[in-house]
Amino acid sequence: MNAEQELEQELDRATRQYRKTEEAHEEARTAAIAAVVAALRGGMRPTDVTEQSPFTAAYVRRIAREHNIAPAKPGPKSSK
Repeated sequence: MNAEQELEQELDRATRQYRKTEEAHEEARTAAIAAVVAALRGGMRPTDVTEQSPFTAAYVRRIAREHNIAPAKPGPKSSK
């Protein structure tokens, strides 16, 4: 096997590994979004959901909007 064939094999191997982990990452992301939605619907404060999730506060708000979850009411918030 020449050097070019070895490089092609390594590239193929790396591409297969990338695609495999990309699928796993997408599955984990979907599960995390479902957990965020369940937590928000279950009454967890968005601040607490953000702290425990892998997402930013802005993305948690976006997830909430996309799932028709009303924003927190204005005014003082109770602590945990």
